[in-house]
Amino acid sequence: MSRFDTAFSTDRPALVCFLTAGDGDTASNLDALVAGGADVIELGMPFTDPMADGPAIQAANLRSLGKGTTTRDVLLIAREFRARHPEVPLVLMGYANPMVRRGPEWFAAEAAGAGVDGVICVDIPPEEDPELGPALRDNGVALIRLATPTSDAARLPAVLEGSGGFLYYVSVAGITGKQQAALGSIQQAVDRLKAATDLPVAVGFGVRTPEQAATIARVADGVVVGSALVELVGQHGDAAPRHLQDLTRQLAEAVHTSRKVAA
Repeated sequence: MSRFDTAFSTDRPALVCFLTAGDGDTASNLDALVAGGADVIELGMPFTDPMADGPAIQAANLRSLGKGTTTRDVLLIAREFRARHPEVPLVLMGYANPMVRRGPEWFAAEAAGAGVDGVICVDIPPEEDPELGPALRDNGVALIRLATPTSDAARLPAVLEGSGGFLYYVSVAGITGKQQAALGSIQQAVDRLKAATDLPVAVGFGVRTPEQAATIARVADGVVVGSALVELVGQHGDAAPRHLQDLTRQLAEAVHTSRKVAA
């Protein structure tokens, strides 16, 4: 079984937590997420034009780039994380330029060597899969695709083709941050996606509180939280780990017990 299989194979939903690499003391911040109960970690690769991200993650990208964070730095963070946490799935999430500028084969091999389990590339559509997908799959790294409210029945097969790890459902047609879709629309979308794939479906964008996370966890295989965690790094700096662990603990408890509460 892969680490994803383990994370999503329990009888409860998984909590997926995102932070931007190079923003604050990333190693300590990631350790705090794991200590708080995160099941899957997404590590954002800083980029100058994060088009899908809202103000919180945009600011984190700027803080990280201002410190001179490079792709090699991100891969080193990933490698060191894997040494400390051999069982926790790790996903690199970002944009095409840092992933393909040295060639997709270089990036895929380096990611695999660092112990990365999956990659989310926001701006390479399924129709352009050859730009990165084959290299990742050849190196045993899952290409995690994004489905959105506009991914209709005609396009969904292209989204799922070659996808692995889990399917990330972007619950709003917008950027990361404070927007949140109604539960009814999320449940309809998750049901539709699960009828088309055996991959776990994790829902993200706009999830900020334990209450919101618990509501989504009642209908999804996983819940993704990013901006609320990233904001803590911006607010607390070196003191962020204890705040991250506390919020993650609350989120994990809400997600992991959501179906018992619903029952």
